[in-house]
Amino acid sequence: MFRSISVALIAALPLLAQDGSISAERIREHTRFLASDLLEGRGVGVRGGQLASEYIASELALAGAKPAGEGGTYFQKVPLVGVETQPDSRLAATAAGKRVDFRWLDDFVGVSQRQEPSTRFEGEAIFVGHGITAPEWKWDDFKGVDVKGKVLVLFTNEPASDDPKFFDGRALTYYGRWTYKYEEAVRRGALGAIIIHTTPTAGYGWEVVRNSWGREEPYVKLAPGEYSLAFQGWISRESGAKLLGLAGKTIDELLAASEKPDFRPIPLGVSISGSLSSKVRQLDTRNVAAIVPGSDPKLKDEVVIFSAHWDHLGIGAPVAGDAIYNGAIDNATGCGVLLEIARAWAAQPRKPKRTALFLSVTAEEGGLRGSEYYAAHPLYPAAKTAMDLNFDALYPWGRALDVVITGAERTTALPLAQQIAKRLNLAVSPDARPEQGHYFRSDHFSFAHAGIPAFSIGHATEFAGKPAGWGVQAADEYNAKHYHQPSDEFQPDWDFTAVQQAAEYGFLLGQEIANQDKLPDWRPGDQFRRK
Repeated sequence: MFRSISVALIAALPLLAQDGSISAERIREHTRFLASDLLEGRGVGVRGGQLASEYIASELALAGAKPAGEGGTYFQKVPLVGVETQPDSRLAATAAGKRVDFRWLDDFVGVSQRQEPSTRFEGEAIFVGHGITAPEWKWDDFKGVDVKGKVLVLFTNEPASDDPKFFDGRALTYYGRWTYKYEEAVRRGALGAIIIHTTPTAGYGWEVVRNSWGREEPYVKLAPGEYSLAFQGWISRESGAKLLGLAGKTIDELLAASEKPDFRPIPLGVSISGSLSSKVRQLDTRNVAAIVPGSDPKLKDEVVIFSAHWDHLGIGAPVAGDAIYNGAIDNATGCGVLLEIARAWAAQPRKPKRTALFLSVTAEEGGLRGSEYYAAHPLYPAAKTAMDLNFDALYPWGRALDVVITGAERTTALPLAQQIAKRLNLAVSPDARPEQGHYFRSDHFSFAHAGIPAFSIGHATEFAGKPAGWGVQAADEYNAKHYHQPSDEFQPDWDFTAVQQAAEYGFLLGQEIANQDKLPDWRPGDQFRRK
């Protein structure tokens, strides 16, 4: 079935010279199909996700890439547990005889890490600022206070600063990511952790949190005896104000307190309780992996990875009557680029020295689970992996004048990356919103954790024929109206030139890296430098 779909798609496209050229039209058609309602939002562990991974595997086969998965297939199974909090779940806060009940989705979202059908908890609430312990910046939001068995209340993000020597200035570090907050809560033995959402601290509105968390979440299965939180989640700003009001505090007051180096944890005198019902199931999901072997007898055992996640949010809460979260830009575009680079790479008469691995991963939206699993169970050792070039959410809005490669400056590949941009008449622009921590929000981060130089080739910020800054404003509008919404749908009038340019850039950069004598590395002193 899936192969016939792919053959029909290829037959409908104009034939191109088999010379490694990149086609915007092919990327468009891959994007259109992967974002269609037929694939039901490409949810993990459901029919739509299976269709997406089969389609990608079929297209890689048609491109001439060889299977690199398990048992001679194009697939690497990723064993995950799906936990879906049910609507009858409850969360409440009490103090001095007063009680505030929070409503699912409207007021709070979250999940129990315990992977059990039913979880009840009650614990003392303690406010811990941004929940950060960062010795290198002499910052500790815990100040030696034992929070074991307590429910942490905190804000996401990190102390604000324009000083590049303090939490990297405007650029968000990993300490500011919500994932770090819950990891630190586990390390400290907390009972639970609740983030009070504000749009400035999160970088996106409550509807993004609600849509992302109000559904099944994928997790790695807990090992026997492994500690986990009874609850990790978010409450809206309005609900946070009510919770803090029980303690005689305000959001603005505690936000200001959390910015000060002498901040100490504040017991709120509030008890937080929850009763969570969860649907728990084993998830059948997989990464898709294919290779084009290198031409050098020695270097072909080393790989350059091209990656893009195939999943999105599946079917969820309807918005304006639409319940399918198609994920056209996020990330059907990246998958289209991956497939087109694979076709062009395989079409080269003389292959580069190193092998190219084309990896489309699962469960990115659930916390980078697919790439995290690959990094822990690599098909090629990390020491023999030259680099990961990742593609995630590219804007099809015309001809690009620049490229954003946040994280390339961490690596020795930066001069080469700059040269390739110049060759293509593209400026290299900085991340327009460094405070949103994009480097820690996509799959390249999993490879970085494993010591592999990695970054995403990001969307353009400047477009031909548009006024300066138009791309940043358009991206902000997309994030506000369409990111993680059913309205992230394929539009027939989209111009895929900029997406084609990103594919050309990645193709040329990957080709040069594949032919270099020496593997790229992180710059001296970088936290991810190869061990």
